[in-house]
Amino acid sequence: MTLTFLGFDPGYGAIKIYGSDGPRVLPSVVAVPRDDRPLTVAGLRTGTPPLEIEIGAVRFFVGAGAHRWGRPLENLDFRRFAGTPEMIALACAALLPYAGRTVGLVVGLPLEAARADGAPEAARRLFRNLPPFRWRESPRAPWKEARVEVAEVRITAQPVAAVLDYFLDEEGRPIPERKGEFERPVGVINIGFNTVDLLAVRRREAMMDFVAGDTLGVRRLLEHAAFRTGSVWTLAELDEELRRGTLEGVREALDVWEREVVGFIERQWGSRWRGLARIVGAGGGMKLLGARLALAFEGKLFVPDDPVISTARGLWKLARMKR
Repeated sequence: MTLTFLGFDPGYGAIKIYGSDGPRVLPSVVAVPRDDRPLTVAGLRTGTPPLEIEIGAVRFFVGAGAHRWGRPLENLDFRRFAGTPEMIALACAALLPYAGRTVGLVVGLPLEAARADGAPEAARRLFRNLPPFRWRESPRAPWKEARVEVAEVRITAQPVAAVLDYFLDEEGRPIPERKGEFERPVGVINIGFNTVDLLAVRRREAMMDFVAGDTLGVRRLLEHAAFRTGSVWTLAELDEELRRGTLEGVREALDVWEREVVGFIERQWGSRWRGLARIVGAGGGMKLLGARLALAFEGKLFVPDDPVISTARGLWKLARMKR
């Protein structure tokens, strides 16, 4: 049996998948349909409906705009990786393009989730046993049946994938000009939607004094901006505004959030970061803080071409390396 291996990053802000056909991104936005339909009268727009997923007798709107079409289902705890309804719906929707194929997943969990007792095995069961489901592209479209066959699931921590993305090419082989750094300590700062994860490795072994994680991700920036403006939007809706460049109060909130993130790193690493050969930046938060952190770490910080998908790409490279 030939498996299609995929790097699968089940982020709180978006599900990122990377395979031989490149990246796929699905915003991690889930809502339960209301009994009523959106108001359609002259003078008002309803927008494009999101993907609708039905699992058993339960329906979900999934993806961008879902919170405008239903009751938001927004939880940012680690239990989602054990198989909450919203995570199952998101996984089915994200893997829909691979329905009819047998896939192998290399899944990256946030650092604290990957370290929690029983969490990796629970996540492995979740993704290994995704249920059959129905889907449709709009409320007026016909329902279609689908199932994603997942034959193999490997679990690792997201910062580990960021290291591999830095050191390996797309064939899973070491990048020659970076092999010298492999023998020296290399750090990772992974700023996701929910968490900031820190890690340092030397010769593929974790340096435990450098390992830490906290819920200081992009959500904290959004919460600061919402507090300043009195917004009552959901985090997902605030994130959509941030991506559009229309989020009010973001400049002031960014200054405060930067100090929180830098303070967290300083408490964990102190001045020991100066002994690192390189610091790899990953996660969507690096698009916001990368330039600022580059100054703080005096040129040691490397931010990849697309830090949003770098973790998923590193997970895929891990699958390539082990084949």
